[in-house]
Amino acid sequence: MKPSSIKEAIAQSNKPAIVAFLTAGYPSKETFLDFLVKASRVVDVIEIGVPFTDPLADGLTIQKASHQALANGVNVKWIISEVGRLNKAIECPIALMSYLNPLLAYGFDNLANDAKKAGITGFIVPDLPVEESEVLGSLLKKNNIDLIQLVSPATPDKRLRRLCKNSSGFVYAVTKTGVTGGNGGMHENVVEYLKKVKTYANAPVCAGFGIRNKDQINELSPHVDGVILGSALIDAINQNEDVIAFLKSLKND
Repeated sequence: MKPSSIKEAIAQSNKPAIVAFLTAGYPSKETFLDFLVKASRVVDVIEIGVPFTDPLADGLTIQKASHQALANGVNVKWIISEVGRLNKAIECPIALMSYLNPLLAYGFDNLANDAKKAGITGFIVPDLPVEESEVLGSLLKKNNIDLIQLVSPATPDKRLRRLCKNSSGFVYAVTKTGVTGGNGGMHENVVEYLKKVKTYANAPVCAGFGIRNKDQINELSPHVDGVILGSALIDAINQNEDVIAFLKSLKND
């Protein structure tokens, strides 16, 4: 039975939970929708990236995917409509990762209502400061939709506590400074940092940025509830690899 929330899906997983990031409409609308349904049978949560022209946190791999998705005519309206259409076939919770401008253009009230109807259970908005998140957060909460906060090794302790307190669904623990992807390793004090995040968090903790393989997942597994893979999946798509087989290889089933 499909979990009703992100938190429930992570709790039911064979730890760590696998959160898969897919850029909406990439490499084509049809291929993305096929990946979405098939991946939902394998992973615990799917994070759908809304393509945007000026991403702050995305590395080159996801930037290129977003550029192609925009050329394919992908926008928030299309994503919500297609997720809603496929809702019964999607077997895990869905979170949308979007920068703020596309959500403002859509309208927060319409966004919360339409997302609920489509079965979307979470949002990640990297450029929305927690101090300015009350309006969107309250509308999402009324519709039982999580607003997931990001923290990083550079987050000051006082702010880290606040972000962890205000995050629902899971806390997105960035494992390095900088942008997504790349071959750089995780922060040198990543274990101590993740332990602190776990101490402060009221929700599960999922680690992301730069995670590419099972060895890294095994390294993080004792310290987190889940891991997020994005650029590694996009790279697999670009190299015509079997993405579903790759995802299965990461699971502790």
